[in-house]
Amino acid sequence: MPKQAVLPNGTRVITERVPGVRSVAVGVWVDAGSRDELPEQNGIAHFVEHMLFKGTRRRSARDIAEAIDATGGQLNAFTTKETTCYYARVLDEHLPLALDILADMLFESVFRPEDLAREREVILEEIRLAEDTPEDLVHDVFEKALFGAHPLARPVLGSERTVAACTRQDLLRFMQAHYTPDGLVIAAAGNVDHAIFLEHVARLFDSPARPRSGRGPAALSYRPAYVMVEKDCEQVHLCVGVPALPRTHPQRFALHLLDTILGGGMSSRLFQELRENRGLVYSTYSYHSGYRDTGVLAVYAGTSPDKAAEVLDLIRAELAAVHRGDISAAELDRAKEQAKGALMLSLENTTARMSRLGRAVLDNEAYLSPRELMRRIDAVTLEEVRRLADELLPPERLTIVGLGAIPDALQGASLAEAVGE
Repeated sequence: MPKQAVLPNGTRVITERVPGVRSVAVGVWVDAGSRDELPEQNGIAHFVEHMLFKGTRRRSARDIAEAIDATGGQLNAFTTKETTCYYARVLDEHLPLALDILADMLFESVFRPEDLAREREVILEEIRLAEDTPEDLVHDVFEKALFGAHPLARPVLGSERTVAACTRQDLLRFMQAHYTPDGLVIAAAGNVDHAIFLEHVARLFDSPARPRSGRGPAALSYRPAYVMVEKDCEQVHLCVGVPALPRTHPQRFALHLLDTILGGGMSSRLFQELRENRGLVYSTYSYHSGYRDTGVLAVYAGTSPDKAAEVLDLIRAELAAVHRGDISAAELDRAKEQAKGALMLSLENTTARMSRLGRAVLDNEAYLSPRELMRRIDAVTLEEVRRLADELLPPERLTIVGLGAIPDALQGASLAEAVGE
C-alpha cells in the first residue's frame, strides 16, 4: 500500500513501492491549471510549464536536458484544465538527481527575457499546430460550446492573442499565487524507499508556507448548443456530448462503463455501427473527463462531408437507444472485463501508477487499491448504468459541434432540429 506524509509547509508526499522493477517515476503535481487563469491571461499556466524547462540559477536548459539524458531517463510535463505535472522516470540510483532537477526547476527558474521571447514563439507554433489539426481542435470548440462562460471552457494552450500579451511579471505572479507548498503533491512509484525519499523531498521542497489563491466552485449554467464551424479540411469532425459527473462522484465507475459501451474500443457500439457495419468513418470513439465540479461525456467521429449528416443521425440514434435503456447484460459484462484488464495492464507502468497516486492526493480522495477498484467495477449493476444513461443523455441535452467542410445538410439546422424536436 502507498505511504503518505505531509511536510511542515503543507506539501503532501506519497510513494508506492513496486516489487520487481528498477525504475522510479516521480512527479511534482501542482493544483493549478487553465481554469485558474484570468480570461485575458488564458494559456499562462501552460506558458509557466514551458518556462520551467528554460534554465535555473544553477542549470541552463541544455544542462537540464543533458543531465536527464545521461541517465537514460525521461523528463517531461503537462498542463490540464486543473493541474500541472512535472515528472521524470529514471533508474532508482538516479532518483536523487531527478528530484534535485525537479526542485531546481520549480524554485530556481530564472525566466530570462530572451528565453521567454523564444518560448512564446514555440507556444504560438504549438497553437498553430493545434489549429491545423482539426481532429484535436474540434474538442476545444466543443468544450467552449458546452461550458460557455465557465472557466473550463478555456483551452489549455490559450490563444495567440492572450499568449502574446503575457509578460514575465504575469508568469511570476501566477506562480506566486498558485505554486504554493500546500498546493504541491510529490508522488513516486517504483523501486522507492519511502523514508529515504521523504528525506530528499523534505530537504529540497522546504520552501516557506504561504497562502494560496483559492479556487471556488464555479456553477455551470448549461444550455445545449449547436455549432458548425467552417474550416478548410477534407473531413467533417463531429463532437456530440453532455455535461457529466465530477471526477470523484460515486457513480464514476458506472460512467466509465457507459463510456466503454458507447465507444471504448473496437467492440463498442459506435465503432461497430459507424465503421465496421457501414464503413462511414475511420476514427470514432467516446470519452469522459471528470473535473472538480462537473465533467464531460462525449462522442467523436470524423467523416467525409457527404456522409456527415448520416453519421450525426447514427450517433444521435445510438445515444437515444442508450438513453432508453437499450443496454444488455452481456455488453456490461464485456465492458467490466475490458475496464479491469486495462487497469491491470496500466499497473505495469510506473508512470501510470505515479499519476494515480498524485491525482488521488490532489482530489483528497482515499487511495483505492487495484483490488478495490476491480471490486467497485464489478459492483456496478445494469440498472445503475441504465439510470445514469437516462439522466445524462436525453436528446434535448446534447451539445453538437462540427468542424470542417460543413455540408448544406448541417449548415442551417436549429437546436430543435439537432435534437430531433
